[in-house]
Amino acid sequence: MSITKKHFVKKNVCKATFQVSKAEAGGAQTAYLVGEFNDWSMHSLPMKRQRDGSFKVTIDLESGQSYQFRYLFDDDRWENDWHADTYAYSAYGNCENSVVCT
Repeated sequence: MSITKKHFVKKNVCKATFQVSKAEAGGAQTAYLVGEFNDWSMHSLPMKRQRDGSFKVTIDLESGQSYQFRYLFDDDRWENDWHADTYAYSAYGNCENSVVCT
């Protein structure tokens, strides 16, 4: 799992690319990026399956913010990004969420 960021200072935007390798996806057929940036909507940010079996999506985020998120695989398995900037406890699910800082 990885997150790459490209900042556009004049637009106050950070283009963040979230990528999950085939091995990290664990054989999943679908993957979604779910977080504060999309009001935790489970299906509004589908990740595109790549030819090598990995998943990838790029979104625009406001610069200077932090956002909690998780990955949803096959509509039944939630995973964190273990290369996230930090983690935050979530009472919902009694778990930690990944956090990306822009």
